[in-house]
Amino acid sequence: MSIEVKVPVLPESVADAVIAGWHKKPGDAVKRDENLVDLETDKVVLEVPAPADGVLKELKVAEGDTVTGQQVIAVIEEGAAAAATEAAPAKDETEGKDKGQAPAQAASETAPAKEESNARKPEPAAKGDTSGLSPAGRRVAEQEGIDPKDVEGTGRRGQVTKEDLVNFLKDGGVSTPGGARPEQRVPMTRIRQRIAERLMQSKDSIAMLTTFNEVNLREVMALRKSLNEQFEKANGIKLGFMSFFAKACANALQRYPVVNASVDNKDIIYHGYADISVAVSTDKGLVTPVLRNVESMGFADVEKTIAGFAKKARDGKLGLDDLQGGTFTITNGGTFGSLMSTPIVNPPQSAILGMHAIKERPIAENGQIVIAPMMYIALSYDHRIIDGKDAVQFLVDIKNQLENPHRMLVGL
Repeated sequence: MSIEVKVPVLPESVADAVIAGWHKKPGDAVKRDENLVDLETDKVVLEVPAPADGVLKELKVAEGDTVTGQQVIAVIEEGAAAAATEAAPAKDETEGKDKGQAPAQAASETAPAKEESNARKPEPAAKGDTSGLSPAGRRVAEQEGIDPKDVEGTGRRGQVTKEDLVNFLKDGGVSTPGGARPEQRVPMTRIRQRIAERLMQSKDSIAMLTTFNEVNLREVMALRKSLNEQFEKANGIKLGFMSFFAKACANALQRYPVVNASVDNKDIIYHGYADISVAVSTDKGLVTPVLRNVESMGFADVEKTIAGFAKKARDGKLGLDDLQGGTFTITNGGTFGSLMSTPIVNPPQSAILGMHAIKERPIAENGQIVIAPMMYIALSYDHRIIDGKDAVQFLVDIKNQLENPHRMLVGL
């Protein structure tokens, strides 16, 4: 029986997807729930599993084609793999009737095949040619600008694998298309295109302004040091900085609801909950999975959810539900060493908090010069609905909470 493989139902915010790479070709046996193809949307990469055991009979679309929700992309012949497996023993019995002649016959039949294989051995790929790579390897090569000719392959017959490309990047390898002034044109991925569109939308449609402050994190660091062992033993995860910032933001958003609001034409929508998007960097670009109802979450809940998002992002398993919504965003450029930046608001949100690197600096404290672990924090906001007073007071509220974390823990 033939079974159609369809594109999953896509959310309203996702119009279509692109066939990023087939993991099977026509004639291959497939198992139920085995990943057949990767679909790249403008937000995430989706896996489409096989609906049944069988043989992949036909591909309706090719890599690079654009598809929509519920479109038929392949056909599986259910049960064909099992029939092929049952036929195999009969063939073995026929070939083994004359055991004395079987080896010679096998050798005579194998020799021409070997010669034919050698005759058909493909020529070395042209410079920049990625046709000999797997779909996953091709994506890595195109996204990172790697010429496969520059990479030593460890696969069968020296084929360059995805792991070879990844290791090439880790070793500091770069593409060298040739010449003294090398250039290479690489198409944007769908996710990168979407990021570019959203950033331009933000710059063109929002009256954006950024205000700065600095935070002394001495008390937060001391509290983490004193409680981390007990916290990890009780919750199975370490107490990080992000939970302090997420909870401080959630508390401040309750006190300054306009920072948690969004613009819809001529209306302002006030959200009675704090759904905080947390920026996570991936190989494909920046994604922002959402922590739901942070105002009601404990520190352990925040840490576990963020850790889960990070793992999903590394494995390419973030789903559309993880990325939908969000009323406020936190981004941490400090993990890459950024000392100060002006983050860009992600519409329809109206504000974003930028965290930065912690640096020991001399500050004045009670008339004395002391060294303290300081961080610059930045709040970019939509000046159409958020006045400078509200933005500054919101940022000061976060600063006060982080400099007095014991009070924050008890809700003061």
